[in-house]
Amino acid sequence: MNTKRKILDLIYHILVLLGAFVMIYPLLWMIFSSFKPTTYVLPTAKQLIPSVWTLDNYKTGWKGFMGYTFATFFKNSFFISITSTFGTLISSSLVAYALQRLDFKLKKPLFILVLSTMMLPPQILMIPQYMWFRRLGWVGTYFPMILPYFFAIQGFFVYLIMNFIQGVPKELDEAAKIDGCSFYGIYFRIILPLIVPAMITSAIFSFIWRWDDYLSALLYVTKPEMRPISLALKLFNDPSAGSDIGATLAMSTLSIVPATILFLIFQKSLVEGIASSGIKG
Repeated sequence: MNTKRKILDLIYHILVLLGAFVMIYPLLWMIFSSFKPTTYVLPTAKQLIPSVWTLDNYKTGWKGFMGYTFATFFKNSFFISITSTFGTLISSSLVAYALQRLDFKLKKPLFILVLSTMMLPPQILMIPQYMWFRRLGWVGTYFPMILPYFFAIQGFFVYLIMNFIQGVPKELDEAAKIDGCSFYGIYFRIILPLIVPAMITSAIFSFIWRWDDYLSALLYVTKPEMRPISLALKLFNDPSAGSDIGATLAMSTLSIVPATILFLIFQKSLVEGIASSGIKG
């Protein structure tokens, strides 16, 4: 029985490793191909490891376009992602706290309304949102890509944090009320320190989603110096100006570095935030 179990475990791990390799192969291909000369990328597409190594793609790609280096595009993406993520965390945690802990009229309809936003494809809202932002004079600015996230427009994060708050004993709230804490005091002194894993999970997902957001940048960014990375990468493959697949792969490789580092640093908290429902009383 032990031998049979060891064989089954071995087969299981081999299959898992093969599946993982299949899933990660495109990423590995992109990274290794970024070190190939541009003229060798497509002819040697079936070859994973480069036979000729070069850093010219990174040098060419970092020069950017129209006098703006890729450092400018990185800076723009960091500004958009960090600012909108901060707004998402503050607004979503406040709404989650109110829906989970406070009693007020229309609480259930508001909760259903928040959940319904998770079921609407963003493409449906794209045209009315653009018309609204154009009337406000926000087209050509970062406002449409940042300010809406200060109003808890993503029901996923509200629901995630609500589930975590549900696991926090209500006795802590009652004890804080006896000590004279207001609702805001309970939120800042009791709830917020205990939902750090859920906040980190929300921050990672929000940062990655905003970092990868291409459609919003395409709709609202009009000036070259305001382009984020997601939009700048497209310019390497502009049919009217020619394509540079080597530089595209090089800058694409660099673009995944921030999200990868963020995941590696907060990996433990990310898993805890997804798997746990909070503190059990």
